[in-house]
Amino acid sequence: MKKKLLPILAVLLIISSCGKKEQQAAPQGPAPFPVQTVMVQDATVYQEYTANLEGQQNVEIRPKVNGFIQKVYVDEGQVVKKGQILFKLETQTLNQDASAAKAMVQAAQVEVDRLKPLVDRQIISNVQLETAKAKLAQAKSAYGSIAANIGYGTIYSPVNGVIGSLPFKEGSLVNPSSETPLTTVSDTKIVRAYFTMNEKQLLFFNKTFNGATAAEKLKSVPEVSLLLVDNSEYDQKGKITAMNGLMNATTGTTEFRAEFKNPQGILRSGSSGIVRLPIIDKNIILVPQNAVFEVQGKQIIYVVEKGNKVKSRIIVTNGTSDLNFIVTSGLSEGEVIVVEGASKLKDDMEIVPQQTKNSTSEKSDAVAIDSVKTNTTPAKK
Repeated sequence: MKKKLLPILAVLLIISSCGKKEQQAAPQGPAPFPVQTVMVQDATVYQEYTANLEGQQNVEIRPKVNGFIQKVYVDEGQVVKKGQILFKLETQTLNQDASAAKAMVQAAQVEVDRLKPLVDRQIISNVQLETAKAKLAQAKSAYGSIAANIGYGTIYSPVNGVIGSLPFKEGSLVNPSSETPLTTVSDTKIVRAYFTMNEKQLLFFNKTFNGATAAEKLKSVPEVSLLLVDNSEYDQKGKITAMNGLMNATTGTTEFRAEFKNPQGILRSGSSGIVRLPIIDKNIILVPQNAVFEVQGKQIIYVVEKGNKVKSRIIVTNGTSDLNFIVTSGLSEGEVIVVEGASKLKDDMEIVPQQTKNSTSEKSDAVAIDSVKTNTTPAKK
């Protein structure tokens, strides 16, 4: 009985296996894919420029007289007020010179006082008195110069700001001709961002903003934003306040200056950032970045055509937003594109389109970024 059952079980297994293969080989219907309808709209495009940040005032503190540093009253990074004492130089030698000069003044004054009554009585000529007066004036001038130098031994801050580095310590000999300043006081209530545009960018800038002069064009430029080194956006908007009227023949660039308020002291002189200039770009096409893939350096997107069949198409883009490409050619308004799953598609493949919300149309001012980062020259003092 067992021998008869074995062939029957084998036949049933073969039939079952063939049935599974037939089920696997059975053709499947078109798969669903999310799609969007291409729309033409306006967007704010941000051009980006690498910038150096400098305080509104960066004042180098230098001694006016030779001397040893007797006392340093501040520390690096300290906030100081205008008129606050910073350094005290040793002036003992100058004090001795001042005493001698004061004695010369007194002696000259005595001589004038002696000769004046004699001239009044016409005992001596007026020439002698005038000569004595000239010597008195000379002595007073010498004394005043020494006294001023003594005053220069006490160094005060000329502006409100933040103390920079302190390369000289107490006991160091300093002089006015030294290449290194005693310190730098940087006024950072307003921080200036210096950046450059090359010739092509400058031409675009001049064509975009109205005005016959540089000042008129700058008035029509909207507020700019600043990206910090951690890629966060600074919470204060800035304004481009100046542009160089000449092109630097060596670098082929023109320097611009934007100013940002710095009430919390977040920005520091000497640091860097990225100035973002907003420009309204009208009648452009935005497509999701997920919809675009690259083949041999060309950007390709799938377009849904008649019969819900997809066809690959080469497009040209210029800049990106966080989620979208700005398409300059290759697509027209009203066409339908596949926004996800492009890697699973082939030309003439039929799909089931599933219309999704057009994320670019939900924002009337969709933000796009034209990456135009440039190197900047050091800020001019």
